[in-house]
Amino acid sequence: MTAPSENMPADYEASEEEIFKLTEIIEEVAKGDYSNDIMGFTRPGHSDMIQRVAEAMGMMMVRVEARELRLEQLVEELQDLNRLLEKNTTQTVIAIAHALGARDTYTEGHADRVSVYSERLARKMGLPEKEVEKIRVGGVLHDIGKIGFTDRIFSDEDVKFSEKMFEEIKKHPEIGVDILKDLSFLGTVLDYVHYHHESLDGTGYPEGLKGEEIPLGARIISVADCFDAVTTERSYQKGRTMEEAFAILKEISGKLSPELVEAFIEEIQENGML
Repeated sequence: MTAPSENMPADYEASEEEIFKLTEIIEEVAKGDYSNDIMGFTRPGHSDMIQRVAEAMGMMMVRVEARELRLEQLVEELQDLNRLLEKNTTQTVIAIAHALGARDTYTEGHADRVSVYSERLARKMGLPEKEVEKIRVGGVLHDIGKIGFTDRIFSDEDVKFSEKMFEEIKKHPEIGVDILKDLSFLGTVLDYVHYHHESLDGTGYPEGLKGEEIPLGARIISVADCFDAVTTERSYQKGRTMEEAFAILKEISGKLSPELVEAFIEEIQENGML
């Protein structure tokens, strides 16, 4: 069949072949394939009706693409706003965690140090940057559940803890998760707060998890938490030296992950204590 030429009369009627080809292109457009093939039907040599349909489809494609681009821009803007909101909310929660320092100076410094030690160990283990950040935040927030404790527990005096006080202390991981549970964007941070006092041998709390049942982030924070606890001077405890602390970590490697303890010791030897 002879293709239409530019000199075709104005009353030229479209052939079945033209209509079939144009229909194929329109069907592809409907599927989202915005090729420029349709623009060939807007040129002289096709019937007036074919040109009008092709031009209308071309304009529709332009408008749809413009709207899709705008939607993509709006999605990006919303994602940026969401990230900003998450960041601001996290900073607010961290500020609340630091408020514990008003009741116990050890607790304030402890949270910051555990956060830094945890971040350093996570990097030593070669974890992805996003996971390192979650572990860092988990380190800051790991003791936020203590915010509901009695003032007697926070006392700088040489307090002899009763069984009841110990039971109260052991609730802080669950209290922490309860405080943070509505901040769904924290994701696995909640698990790190919840399980940082679990032990490999199953003797930890609150759920008595064992070995690999304990999330890696929680195990990392546990090592950092223990190290800072034994090296910090308190009213009832003299801070241990770095070497003494290393020995303690090795002694309790049945409760802490041995590979994490070894990596942590190497990291501290390379970069020092806080």
